[in-house]
Amino acid sequence: MLPVRKMAFALAATLLLGSTAAHAQDVQQLKASYKRPDLIPFPEEAPYSPQMATLGKMLFFDPRLSGKQNLSCASCHNPSFGFEVPVAGAIGATNKPLPRKAPTVLNAAWIPTLFWDGRAPNLEMQAMGPITAEGEMDGKFPQIIARLGKIPEYKAWFGKLFPKDGVTQDNILTAIATYERSIVAGTAPFDRWIEGDEAAISPAAQRGFSVFNGKAGCAGCHTGWNFTDNQFHDIGIPTKDIGRAAFSPDDPFAQFAFKTPGLRNLTYRAPFGHAGQFADLEAIIAFYESGGLPRPSRSPLMKPLSLSDGERADLIAFLHTLTAEQTRIALPNLPN
Repeated sequence: MLPVRKMAFALAATLLLGSTAAHAQDVQQLKASYKRPDLIPFPEEAPYSPQMATLGKMLFFDPRLSGKQNLSCASCHNPSFGFEVPVAGAIGATNKPLPRKAPTVLNAAWIPTLFWDGRAPNLEMQAMGPITAEGEMDGKFPQIIARLGKIPEYKAWFGKLFPKDGVTQDNILTAIATYERSIVAGTAPFDRWIEGDEAAISPAAQRGFSVFNGKAGCAGCHTGWNFTDNQFHDIGIPTKDIGRAAFSPDDPFAQFAFKTPGLRNLTYRAPFGHAGQFADLEAIIAFYESGGLPRPSRSPLMKPLSLSDGERADLIAFLHTLTAEQTRIALPNLPN
C-alpha cells in the first residue's frame, strides 16, 4: 500500500492531468467553432461564374457609375485597406466626409443584412445604395445604363452574360454583387493555428485567444470564423446616430445599435467604430473596458472590464493574428 503522502500526490497528479485534458478538449472545441467555411454561399438566382465576377469587378472599379464619373465603389472600399478606407468618413460626391465609416466588403457573402444599420437585405440592394446616394456616388441609373450601353466592350459583356436584356439596373447590380461575394479574407495565422499548427501564433496570442473568449467577453458578439454575430448592439458609444432604430423603432435595444463588424484583416482597417471614432485597437479596447455609456438601450453584454496590462497586450496580439498576409489585387482593365 502506498504511504498516505504518496497517495495524495498520485491523486493530485491524476486530477491535474484530468483537468489539463479537459481544458485541452475545451480549447479544441472552441477552436473548431472558428473554422473557415469551405465554400462561398452564392444565391441560386445569382450563381457564381468567373465571367460574371470579372464584369462585376470592372464595374466595382469604374467611376463611370457615379454622377460626375469621378468615384467608384472602390473609392470607399479600397483593397489596400481591407476594403475600407483609413479615414472616419470617406469623401463623397459633395466633397464632404460621410457621417459613417465605410464598412468592409470582406466576407460579405456571409452577411445577411448590409450597412451599419442593416437596411439592405442583400448585396444587390447594398450596391445600389452608395451608387445612387446623393452624398456618395450620386449616380442615376438611366444615365449609367445609357453610358455603359455606348461602350462596345461593356455591351458585349452584358449581351453575353444577360442575353435577354443586356445592360439594365438589375444586371449591373447582380454583377457587382457577384464580385463582392468573391471578396474573401485570406488564410491568416489564426486559421493555421486552429488547423493544428501550434507555432502559427505566439504564446501571447494564444493567451489572448483565451482572454477574447473569456474575461474580455469579446466572443459574446464576435462569433464564428468571421467574428461577427451579424446582429445589432448598442455598445454605449456617445453618438446622435440612432442606428438600427431607424428600421426597428419598436425595439428598445435598437436605439444607437449598429451591426457587429467582423474582425478579419483588422491590421489594415483602422480607424474603428461606426463613425471611425477609435484610431486604433488600443483605443477601442480601452473603450470596451470602460463599459460605454450606461443608457437603457445599451447591450447587457457591455459592462466595465478590468484587464491587466498583460491581458490587454495578449488580446491585441491575438487580434493581429486574424490578418492574412496582404496580397495585391490586380486592377481591372476598364473598357473604353
